[in-house]
Amino acid sequence: MAGKKKPGSAPRSPSGTRKGGQLRRRGDKSPAEARAGNRPPKSWGAAAKAKPAGQGSHDSTRDWVFGLHAVHSVLENRPEAVESLWLAADSSNPRVQELDRLAASLGITREQKPAASLDKKCGQRHQGVLAAVKPQRFPDESDLVQDAPGWDKPLVLVLDSIEDPRNLGACLRSADAAGVDAVILPRHKSAQITAVTRKTAAGAADSLRIYQVTNLVRALEILKNAGIWIAGSDCGEESQVIYRANLQGATALVMGNEGKGLRPLVRQHCDFLVHIPMRGSVQSLNVAVATGVCLFEAVRQREYASQFGFGNVRSPF
Repeated sequence: MAGKKKPGSAPRSPSGTRKGGQLRRRGDKSPAEARAGNRPPKSWGAAAKAKPAGQGSHDSTRDWVFGLHAVHSVLENRPEAVESLWLAADSSNPRVQELDRLAASLGITREQKPAASLDKKCGQRHQGVLAAVKPQRFPDESDLVQDAPGWDKPLVLVLDSIEDPRNLGACLRSADAAGVDAVILPRHKSAQITAVTRKTAAGAADSLRIYQVTNLVRALEILKNAGIWIAGSDCGEESQVIYRANLQGATALVMGNEGKGLRPLVRQHCDFLVHIPMRGSVQSLNVAVATGVCLFEAVRQREYASQFGFGNVRSPF
């Protein structure tokens, strides 16, 4: 997200929620109530309908998940999907031993393997543990159209064509930390949730409610029809500084590609645009860093601005 010297024209304020194109206010809940009510249950992922597995570190029947955080997360959130656990035979790491005990308590097969076998299988730093997991199935537009109307003042992250799997993982990690209610990813022309993504996400890929959609513009229309305002990250003339935007209502934050930003049609379907002001010589931030900044500005506005009486945003008109 690049900075700007000249502020652009200001869009409508999303201070309320919209239904059928009209502005509507819902009964307010405390931030704690809203956040607790919107987080998915830990068993949520297992109930998703079967979908193609997509790209990733997998063969035709399984994914390989590696790293302490990623393996612990899949054991905690999707134990029914774990077929077996490979443990480095020479590892003395107590966290590896803890995962061994957890897998045993869940009735999952464990195998002691030479570290070289784990190296060969995943080709990455595995930290002494590797899990064979049934490919994860993600819900799509048909699920989103049913689910979105039931969310109360949600914060949604939409990622438009993020290409690097590590950037995707870092975005998911920030989304989980910020307590977002859902993440929406394109099925095509985008990084998919691979073993590398899972390791970078440090478990967030299994704890978040993630939708994988064929048509991102259609997904944005579904969100709009559910009363959610669409804020796109962009540095065009009409963009406003994010600290002046109102992100306290039902909001979806759309982050664009690492180099090209938002695709034109996606940008056109945003209700308003925001950017992070840049004070130094660089013109933009890494997309994963920018995602964290934007998400936690929304968290600040929703949970802390009114509580402490500072930093309240102004209406743009």
